[in-house]
Amino acid sequence: MPVRWKIAALAAACAGLVAATVGVMVHVWTRWDIQARAEAEALNKLYSAVDTYRRGDILADGVRVDPPDLPSALREPPDGERHSVYDGRVDGNLGPSMWAAQRVGGPGSKVLAFQVNMGPQMHGLERLDMSMTVASLAALAVVTPLAVLGSGVLGRRLHRVSQTAGRISAGDLDARTGPTKGRDEISGIAAAVDAMADGLARQLHSERRFTADVAHELRTPVGGLLAAADLLPAGETEDALRARIRDLRDLVEDLLEVSRLDAGAEQPARTSVPLDAVVREAVARTGLPTEVVTTAQPTVRTDPRRLERIVGNLVVNAHRHGRTPVEVTVAENAVTVRDHGPGFPADLLREGPRRFRTGARERGGGHGLGLTIALGQARVLGAELRLGTAEDEGGGAVAALHLPRN
Repeated sequence: MPVRWKIAALAAACAGLVAATVGVMVHVWTRWDIQARAEAEALNKLYSAVDTYRRGDILADGVRVDPPDLPSALREPPDGERHSVYDGRVDGNLGPSMWAAQRVGGPGSKVLAFQVNMGPQMHGLERLDMSMTVASLAALAVVTPLAVLGSGVLGRRLHRVSQTAGRISAGDLDARTGPTKGRDEISGIAAAVDAMADGLARQLHSERRFTADVAHELRTPVGGLLAAADLLPAGETEDALRARIRDLRDLVEDLLEVSRLDAGAEQPARTSVPLDAVVREAVARTGLPTEVVTTAQPTVRTDPRRLERIVGNLVVNAHRHGRTPVEVTVAENAVTVRDHGPGFPADLLREGPRRFRTGARERGGGHGLGLTIALGQARVLGAELRLGTAEDEGGGAVAALHLPRN
């Protein structure tokens, strides 16, 4: 349930509880007041009637001697004492009632009684209850929309902060909530989210700058090492040294590419190319035994150099970290690379690839930049790269590149 409806429901519940509490208190107090007034009236009438009866004068209206409908609790009152009792019986317009009675004389003498009919007052109490119920419902009808309206303002502010936090978690470090009205907790949360984004942006910019600087600084000495290795006499040592220097050069070039992708400086040079031909060329450049299966031969408008880079990295990653056979399937606007190894680690599928981390140990060596570069180049092309695990009996890692349609 959205926060706005929770707040509105809480406000309506509080208003209803207050109305019910006030209604019960008014009902109880009014009923007690009616009974107290009726009891006082009955006792006062009886007080005057006793003296009148003893003098032999005519009794006042309503005062009766040994009435047959007298409640049983008052039929044997002690001598000389007045007593009252509530009678809840209703007979037509008569009742409920408040009775007062007193025995005049010794045991077995007459009992004087007076009955106060509380029917009109109780009927008025019922009308008061009904009026308060209607008033409470009317108040709820007014309070609930106002609560929804007020909570909607808070909900929109919270939703704005939530959207900003979601964009930041998705990698958009330029997202900001911006200035918010008021100085409440929501404004504090918005300011904290913006401050967090500023801190993350500064830290990430520093890391990207460091990566780019290191790659640029390493490029010249690595080139010198490679040139110096060419001057060494031929032999196993020279071949091993040259291979390690080439690996170092490839790492430096990858770091430079990652830094350019992070900086957003890459722009695609789009052209219409046959997808199958570009994929086969990219697979051939890897020099690795890979089966290419074509189910469609579409022509796509994309940057062929970047597309080759993505496919090549996926194929190399599949051979390095998976097991053969490695299969590349070309479909309509999609390229899928699958191996038959242990599959992608769970944390990689959950969090995405991270540089200089290859996942599980059984997935082999490498510096962990291949998938990072593939994802970055896919974003430049406006494509989507999905990583998963094959669900059939063969298993293995599956990387599916979905290109935008022309």
